[in-house]
Amino acid sequence: MTVRQMSPEAAKALLHYGCEVALLDVREAAAYGDGHALFAVHCPYSRLETTAVALVPRADVPILLLDDGDDLSDRAAERLLSCGYRDVRVVEGGMKSWARAGFGVFAGVNVPSKTLGELLEHAWHPRTIDARTLRQWQDEGRALKFFDARPPAEYGKMKIPGARCLPNGELAHRFAHAVGDDETPVVITCAGRTRGIVGALGLAALGIGNPVYALENGTQGWALEGLPLDRGTKPDPFPDLTEGERCISIRRARDLVRRTGLSKLSSERATRLATEPGRTTYLFDLRTAEERAERPCPGAVPVLAGQIVQATDQYVGVRHARLIFVCDTGLRSGLSALFLRALGYETHVLALDEEVELPQVPARVFALPETPPELSPTRAFAALARTGVVLVDVRPSQDWDAGHLQGAMWAVRPKLADALPAGTGLVILHTPDPGVAAAASQDIAEAGIDVRWLAAGLDACAQAGWSVVRDAPLSRKAAIDRVWFVHDRHDGNREASLQYLSWEMGLIAQLDPQERAEFAEIERLRP
Repeated sequence: MTVRQMSPEAAKALLHYGCEVALLDVREAAAYGDGHALFAVHCPYSRLETTAVALVPRADVPILLLDDGDDLSDRAAERLLSCGYRDVRVVEGGMKSWARAGFGVFAGVNVPSKTLGELLEHAWHPRTIDARTLRQWQDEGRALKFFDARPPAEYGKMKIPGARCLPNGELAHRFAHAVGDDETPVVITCAGRTRGIVGALGLAALGIGNPVYALENGTQGWALEGLPLDRGTKPDPFPDLTEGERCISIRRARDLVRRTGLSKLSSERATRLATEPGRTTYLFDLRTAEERAERPCPGAVPVLAGQIVQATDQYVGVRHARLIFVCDTGLRSGLSALFLRALGYETHVLALDEEVELPQVPARVFALPETPPELSPTRAFAALARTGVVLVDVRPSQDWDAGHLQGAMWAVRPKLADALPAGTGLVILHTPDPGVAAAASQDIAEAGIDVRWLAAGLDACAQAGWSVVRDAPLSRKAAIDRVWFVHDRHDGNREASLQYLSWEMGLIAQLDPQERAEFAEIERLRP
């Protein structure tokens, strides 16, 4: 099957035509973070096949590929065709041509979701509170409830003293338990702006009567005021609901669906939509891990409600696709559907009460590359004694920095084949990720070089005789698999924090008329 070329102008027009299309940026994270098209979804060549299958579940959806104007998109297109995708096109000249055509180039990550947050703030004008005022309230002992809208892993890295971890969606669902009245002021924070804004507006959309405030600029705004952050905190479990509190969640969900005109599905209708030809349908399970374990929903992608809104492009690769959200009471699903409808998707709500059967989701059928034969640490260690054997570490660069095997070289898939020394006859790939090993092995094997896979961790390798190297980090130039754009804003770099917040608040001004029109539903969201 021939790979088609497409001009940036034609790609831009198709992206805004209203039909389903996937615009995939196949560059590594550093280049993507420095600048990409607004609705380009990151699908790096280093993890191309497994990432694409997760992001683009329909084989015949049009896929447009962006690179840096080199041949990476052509290579990626051939790989995707081998997986079973049937309509893959390369944007001529990649991001360089895109920029020369005068189209927007956006730094950072999760940009559509963050732009949504800024547009929501401009349209709804939620109450906000600055860090100094909140600190004064705390010092005065004022009655208030303070919640961190981020997931537990992020919360554990750093938090504002007094904040309780209850992510967006979960706070709304458990509000009757977590707050318990309609008078106590509620403050919501995140690391920056988006999730605090979305969390406050979500409660407003439910008709919550409490005064609700978003903390201005989140933990970064707090740190910029010279106030301390707690690090390494273990979050408390999410609170269980009584039957009465659960009924409140159900009632609020029903009111939200009715007032906002959201689509609520039966399980049978959800199954029909999920199997409809010519449409891409995603099914997301917004319940907690414990809730899913009690009643699994096969085929659904698990994600917290706040994260699917905050980082939509990490889960959805197809513009204008159909999204079905599953939870128990319908409230977490309803809020996610409300906000992502404003991001240009067709959204639906499915509440899994006791009488509802689980929807049936068709299996995705793609031909993924096979992993190379695996070596034990002992056999891999012995193999390195032979001439022409090279150990290549293809783990993330942060893992390399934390520790790597003596004698290994680090490489990322796009540059791997060219990095091998002359005379290489066997490459041993070190990574615990079978998808990364399988992907990298393809490029090496095509060069006529044998490949093996070392999956064992550093401790197991050390027991087999390997030496482990510490304190030898890669340079910023070499570690192209990381987003370096204001990467240290949470680590005390004041200038990076200021740059990040300025970038976030400037997103709306970057939009061209076509991009702004993709958020047309914003005007319908005012409670």
